Amino acid sequence: MKIIDIEYFRIDMPLAIPYTIAYETVSETTNIILKLTTDKGLTGWGCAAPDQEVTGETPEDVIRNIDTILIDLLKNKSPFQIAWFVDQLRTLCPNASSTMAMVDIALHDLLARKAKLPLYQLLGGYRTEIPTSITIGILPVKETIEQARYFLDKGFTILKLKGGLHLEEDIEKIIKLREHYGRDFLLRFDANQGYTPEESISFIEKTASAGIEILEQPTKQTKEEQLGEVTRNVPIPVMADESIKTLKDAFRLSRHDLIDMVNIKIMKVGGILEAQHINSVSKAAGMEVMVGCLDECALGISAGLHFALSRRNIEYADLDGHLDLLEDPFTNLFTLKNGILYPSHEYGLGAVNF
Repeated sequence: MKIIDIEYFRIDMPLAIPYTIAYETVSETTNIILKLTTDKGLTGWGCAAPDQEVTGETPEDVIRNIDTILIDLLKNKSPFQIAWFVDQLRTLCPNASSTMAMVDIALHDLLARKAKLPLYQLLGGYRTEIPTSITIGILPVKETIEQARYFLDKGFTILKLKGGLHLEEDIEKIIKLREHYGRDFLLRFDANQGYTPEESISFIEKTASAGIEILEQPTKQTKEEQLGEVTRNVPIPVMADESIKTLKDAFRLSRHDLIDMVNIKIMKVGGILEAQHINSVSKAAGMEVMVGCLDECALGISAGLHFALSRRNIEYADLDGHLDLLEDPFTNLFTLKNGILYPSHEYGLGAVNF
């Protein structure tokens, strides 16, 4: 079997409600969709969600990589040599993780369609469902409380609150969420690198009564020892996100006991194959794993979901990046009910109607 046709599409999607995190405000996103077709009539679909801060790419960079590198690399080749393709891409377009993820996802989708299996079963099939958190960006206290009520009424049982700009306001939000809505939901906090170690420790001490489940990336990714200082001095798990972009990052941080958990984002690490390697290092280090996402259409979220379902030590998901996107062309790839994600029973990533 050979790849005989390579198509791509750019989709620009506004957000229904712009959101703010510690280092930016986001009101729209662009994804690049890749479609690979073989001489046997099979198709594989991939998605890139370039983000200058996280993946180091713009949409134009991804399109340029397709036109100048990917078409020549992929055309008339077998789609089943995924490791070889990924290795080539690390040389031909380094620092382009969402480009690599897009190709990796499309090749895995093709492989699962050839095997006539949903992708999560091909990858290991440990679970058939996983709850996801829903994220509340940085908002005033009153609006934070209102948005939490909206999500809880929708059936979500895990809220992830963004912060990192104003310590005392973050503490107030956490306390008031518990005062208003009790303890019938899990609460996670992501500072997006916005705190110092001292602020991180103070935040956890002052919100101890709220029972925060996970503290995500409280300090700067460039100052790893600060992350370790927080980990050593707070009683709840500290999770790395922006600090984990490569397999070497996962090995280094776990080797020096600087973190308790890892957030693996397929776009950030360059695809499912690399995500599997990072997950293996995390498992060997005794660390639990969350699968997260960027601002991805449902196709990208589907890839994250199938990976999340494939391994035992992936116990957490933060796969809500598609929920606020307007004009997402992908539907019915999975089901979300009461905050729980269920994969499609179709082959690969699910039935794509684009």
